[in-house]
Amino acid sequence: MEHSPVGVVIATRNRSGRLAVTLRHLLALPERPEIVVVDNASTDDTRALLARDFPEVRVLALPANRGALARTEGVRALATPYVAFSDDDSWWAPGALARAARLFDGHPRLGLLAAHTLVGPEEEPDPLNKVLADSPLGPATDLPGTQVLGFLACAGVTRRTAYLDAGGFHPVLFFGGEETLLAYDLAALGWGVTHCPDVIAHHHPAPAPRTGRPAVQRRNELLTTWLRRPLPYALARTRALTAEARHDPHARSALRGTLARLPGALRARRPLPPHVERAARLLDEDTGGSP
Repeated sequence: MEHSPVGVVIATRNRSGRLAVTLRHLLALPERPEIVVVDNASTDDTRALLARDFPEVRVLALPANRGALARTEGVRALATPYVAFSDDDSWWAPGALARAARLFDGHPRLGLLAAHTLVGPEEEPDPLNKVLADSPLGPATDLPGTQVLGFLACAGVTRRTAYLDAGGFHPVLFFGGEETLLAYDLAALGWGVTHCPDVIAHHHPAPAPRTGRPAVQRRNELLTTWLRRPLPYALARTRALTAEARHDPHARSALRGTLARLPGALRARRPLPPHVERAARLLDEDTGGSP
């Protein structure tokens, strides 16, 4: 049986139980995708579990936690023209990867598609679905779906060459809210980024958010503005976070994290081309400033 033209990359760390559930779902797909698990230096039984129970899965064992950059190692390891990302608590619906491959085959400018995400056993639509579907950027004649500048990593499928051309997920951000910057960089290179609701992903997150995640998300939103947006915009967002930090501990943590990483962001700063900046501003107006 032929394998799917869409490979799957999973970055994981210390979540062997959830990873096992995800792999069972992915291995049962009719598309039979090649799967690469990139282990971010787990200290639990992740590697033993993979060797014992999933010998058909390719494993890249990293010596240190590289956060979202681990996905890039997985993309490089695959030879498939298209790559779907799963987290260790998410998987793709039967037929979703085949549908994604057809969309990429039929639209040569498509660089990344954001799927429709169903959350938990109840399969509730993720709130991000509506945000993406209602994007004011609208459709393009040479792309499927609706143009966007954001996505959920565990529900994203990318053209391998486009992802590598854009440099993948950015090292300054490490992990958390890293998707917007990649969408910016793809669009800056001329690749289309769209929401295609007929491609379905399932996400079964842990019941409670991980400690510190809100602060990391806000830190990376601000760093993204320093990396790609105009300086007045970045300064205004920084002033707003500074004001919030006086009474909000998450904002204080986000501000400290931003200042620690700001020198690296300034060294890597590359403002968006005018047409992408215009699209980003339109989205800012539509969502009240949140990427």
